[in-house]
Amino acid sequence: MAKAKVKAVKAKIKGDVVKCKVAISHSMTTYNQAEKRTGNKDDANFVTHITGKVGDKVVIDISTSQFFSKNPIFKFSFKAAEFKSGDKLEIIAMDRKGNTYAKKGKIK
Repeated sequence: MAKAKVKAVKAKIKGDVVKCKVAISHSMTTYNQAEKRTGNKDDANFVTHITGKVGDKVVIDISTSQFFSKNPIFKFSFKAAEFKSGDKLEIIAMDRKGNTYAKKGKIK
């Protein structure tokens, strides 16, 4: 398996909204896949939580499950009122094994 990580964080202000796109590199092994490969469902590993922050302000907080595809890409938006171009959006992802992956991207 390739090293899991947050690959890309893109954010752009459009009007009064910040539109974001995030790519995560992760194998997203489901319980069924783990059982087929190793005979043990506990070997499953997928992203379970994603948080997005600008400074100390949380702009997105997601609990996920094995429904996310391998190497997921997702989009979201939030109100731009408190933020400006040049601020940094940090995405933090945690998987089932407790590994944490983070990356920052500038808001354009």
